[in-house]
Amino acid sequence: MEATRRRQHLGATGGPGAQLGASFLQARHGSVSADEAARTAPFHLDLWFYFTLQNWVLDFGRPIAMLVFPLEWFPLNKPSVGDYFHMAYNVITPFLLLKLIERSPRTLPRSITYVSIIIFIMGASIHLVGDSVNHRLLFSGYQHHLSVRENPIIKNLKPETLVRPPPAPCLSTPLSCSTIMMSTWVTACGETEARGRRAPKAAAGRYIPFFLILFMYFSGCFTASKAESLIPGPALLLVAPSGLYYWYLVTEGQIFILFIFTFFAMLALVLHQKRKRLFLDSNGLFLFSSFALTLLLVALWVAWLWNDPVLRKKYPGVIYVPEPWAFYTLHVSSRH
Repeated sequence: MEATRRRQHLGATGGPGAQLGASFLQARHGSVSADEAARTAPFHLDLWFYFTLQNWVLDFGRPIAMLVFPLEWFPLNKPSVGDYFHMAYNVITPFLLLKLIERSPRTLPRSITYVSIIIFIMGASIHLVGDSVNHRLLFSGYQHHLSVRENPIIKNLKPETLVRPPPAPCLSTPLSCSTIMMSTWVTACGETEARGRRAPKAAAGRYIPFFLILFMYFSGCFTASKAESLIPGPALLLVAPSGLYYWYLVTEGQIFILFIFTFFAMLALVLHQKRKRLFLDSNGLFLFSSFALTLLLVALWVAWLWNDPVLRKKYPGVIYVPEPWAFYTLHVSSRH
């Protein structure tokens, strides 16, 4: 009789298995209870600080470190200090993005989050190779403000088949295959820029999942209390370095179109939620303010270099966003 009453009690309450299944379905389908909707996450000062710091040190500071450290410490035939910075960036950034998603007051779709993280890591790894080659080209005399075919080291490259591969390449070894692929890419970039169009960025696709994750997190940064829609003091100190870093990311990565679409999507979401009397919390205000500052900095950067004839030649068209390192090689390093 005691066992029968225990089974009846478990059937009435649902038991641990039923409770676990209910919580699993709630997390899977993203249903939000009333308490969860009213809950507002505090400002994540630790995550935003670490995120801004590692962006400045490991991403923005990577090419600077490669110029500052003596070449004898990191020869060109070995990994450079920038390569180690990039490896650390590829590990720390996905971890911080995952921690940011975990602290979101809204349950976000896990499958999209994990796929975006995986694609971001893959793209960042590809960018590691391209950045390593770019570092060696810079020390070999490559000038970023010129197109591929106009660079002196490409003009003087021997044999010429490295720039323009033969019609029937030999694929007998993996080395020859990779050489042909790289030379074909260089040829395509050179012909594209020679026809007056900008060469494509190979690693620009890695920023798509990055901005997608930030937008998904941003979609959960709303509160019903207008009194909680304020930026705390520490957050104001991080807005300027965060916005300045995103300016560097947009200009150097040549992802202005992706950035402007993300910003306008965020703006449209803010206006849509405002009709429901929902306001941005401190984390959402920080992210939105950083992006707004980035847009302002990009506009000032473009206006400042609008009439530069050399950069205008490399970046033709209406969407004119020069790269900072192209400006550096043209106006700074050429003077020394």
